[in-house]
Formats: sequence, C-alpha cells, structure tokens
Amino acid sequence: QVQLVESGGGVVQAGGSLRLSCAASGRTFSNYVMGWVRQAPGKEREFVAAASWSGASTTYIDSVKGRFTISRDNAKNTVYLQMNSLKPEDTAVYYCAAADTSWIPRDVRNVERYRYWGQGTQVTVSS
Repeated sequence: QVQLVESGGGVVQAGGSLRLSCAASGRTFSNYVMGWVRQAPGKEREFVAAASWSGASTTYIDSVKGRFTISRDNAKNTVYLQMNSLKPEDTAVYYCAAADTSWIPRDVRNVERYRYWGQGTQVTVSS
C-alpha cells in the first residue's frame, strides 16, 4: 500500500502560479512512477504529468507543456507539480497517483495504470 496526501491547491487569478505537493508513505516511494491527474466538473479524469522513478524522465499532456513542471524528491518521498501561467481551463481537482509500471510514456499517460491515489486538492483559476 502507498498512501498519498496532496496539498497546495487554492484559488489564483489567471496568469498566476501554484505549487502542488504530494507526500507519500508506505512502500518504497522510488519504486513507483508518480503522476498528476485532474478532473474538472462534469468531465472525465485527465492525465496531466508523470515522472519516472528517478525523476529524470517526465511526460506531459500537450495543454500544460511549458507551463507545468513535475519533479520528485525521493529522499522526502514527495512529488511536486509547479504550475505557472495558469488558465481558467486548468480549474479542476488535482490528484496525485502512483503506478507500479515500467517507464513507457504511452502507458504512464493512461490514468488506468495508476493503482494508488490521493484524496485530491482543488485548484481554481479565476479569469
């Protein structure tokens, strides 16, 4: 079991920034691909970003490339999502998730690959 707890959400104006954090406990954090997934009201879950076990490899959905950065600190069992130049369409509940999978970008962009999930943190971007 891996327990995940997100923090850092809030309300921000368009163009602003937020940094989400996800603290993990339980099994060895560095064994898992870590991802961020979001869900807007009335919409399906959407993959946002993922980082490999070491954090050396990352992948993003096209709409956040150049604006969001995923990183991880395995010594602190924490993964981060730095979100800059936020847009109203980024408004959603953001979930941290862990996947016990090989680093294949096509696979880690599939939300069904993620076994463990946090409770989510709300991000609201006002126009």
